[in-house]
Amino acid sequence: MNSAAAVQPEKRSAVGKLWTWITIAATAAVVLIVLVELVNVLFYDPYGDEHFLFTLSGSLANVGIGALTFLMFGSLALLLMMGLPMAFVVGGLGVVFIYLVGGQTMVNIIPTRIFPLMTNPDLAAIPLFIFMASMLERAGLIEEMFDVVYRWMGGLNGGLAAATILASTILAAMVGVIGAAVVTMGIIALPAMLKRNYDQKIALGSIMAGGTLGILIPPSILAILYAVVAQQSVGQLYLGSILPGLMLSGMYIAYVLLRTRLNPSLGPALPPEERVGWADKLRLLKNLIAPIILVFLVLGLLFGGIATPVEAAGIGSFGAIVVAAMHKRFSLKALRDASITTARASAMVLWIIFGASIFVGFFILQGGQDFITESILGTGLHAYGILFLMMVLLVFLGMFLDWVGILLLTVPIFVPIIKSLTFDGLFGLPGVSSNDEILWFGVLYLVNMQMSFLSPPFGYALFYLRGVCPPEISMATIFKSALIFLAIQAVGLLLCILIPGIITWLPNLAFG
Repeated sequence: MNSAAAVQPEKRSAVGKLWTWITIAATAAVVLIVLVELVNVLFYDPYGDEHFLFTLSGSLANVGIGALTFLMFGSLALLLMMGLPMAFVVGGLGVVFIYLVGGQTMVNIIPTRIFPLMTNPDLAAIPLFIFMASMLERAGLIEEMFDVVYRWMGGLNGGLAAATILASTILAAMVGVIGAAVVTMGIIALPAMLKRNYDQKIALGSIMAGGTLGILIPPSILAILYAVVAQQSVGQLYLGSILPGLMLSGMYIAYVLLRTRLNPSLGPALPPEERVGWADKLRLLKNLIAPIILVFLVLGLLFGGIATPVEAAGIGSFGAIVVAAMHKRFSLKALRDASITTARASAMVLWIIFGASIFVGFFILQGGQDFITESILGTGLHAYGILFLMMVLLVFLGMFLDWVGILLLTVPIFVPIIKSLTFDGLFGLPGVSSNDEILWFGVLYLVNMQMSFLSPPFGYALFYLRGVCPPEISMATIFKSALIFLAIQAVGLLLCILIPGIITWLPNLAFG
């Protein structure tokens, strides 16, 4: 037995050495190819036939769009599954395939894809809203806001979970950033619920579901990106997402309160000695004055047409600094930390935007848009069947990719298809006018992306919360806690499809 046991480590060691040598050989081959192609680019005429040793330029020129689609998206999926960062993979692959298909001369299209994005003023709102979120987080506003809502609702069964969702809804209307809401609520609300013997699934699920509302409720950063890519009004998209966001928030709260009413042991109410009277509750509301004013200031200026998204975001950022100073939390260190966080997050988002624009732009240029459109329309499905197919695909992608990448890979392809379809309504319910289709689909996309944050195995909210959970809570428990709220989100998405007025009523009321 000892000799057999000794053989196993030797076999594992041999396999490890083999993989090491394979990795070294593959790396050396890639470096050689890059060096040879670099010589070709620098020293040889791109319009001539001469080259150094060999060249891969234009080697895929005669490949059909079907095979090219498989190669491009297959290699993208493979590299992402290997754990490489999407911010660099998608753009790098775009450049590689441009070179392999069109050679050196086609690489000139890269600046034409990036420059319009660099000059798009709406994108400037993204770092401003991220800075606003970072500064408010350091101002301690989130803790104070949760404390107010917690004191008001703690006397109900499930009140702490409902307070978490309500506080997250207010927070979503303040910052529009997902990670800050989930992590902060995980730090503040989770210990309070676990201390009072709340069911772990309700506690975890309420934090994740409430925290992801920031992707839907204005001022959502994803909505800004969708508006830029789909050529949609940011103001209309913000108005269209208000009712679906509030509807989902209400559905989460209703589920928690109903479930804990039927089984009070899942979410015990605060004991009488910890509750506060009406006089104290009203006194606590003064802590909500600053965030409420900030929300109405930013969104009011935006919806009223007084300020553009960038101007509203700038005012919100300045307001966040003022609020931090009012709470005596402003310092140069807080300003520096918020600025560094903003720079890192903005750089990640913008690199993905640039890379995906190159990748998808080249794919569309090669006829990919027509190929996918014909493939989807060729299925013979009804318009709503095609929409359902898109929603399922987005949910699947949400299990593995981040929200920025999904938007930039799918929306440029899906939006023209949606424009070509007619949605007359289901089950005798009203349909969607052609003028509202892109707005309607945009909000459906936002609701779907909220689902992606909760979708196992790689939903971002699952791992945000894992980082602040006590060690005794397993990843399996976090996965299970997300499922019921995913089902609620699916019901909300279905309601928005069946009753499009939930999305279109406010924009039509405001803009006609």
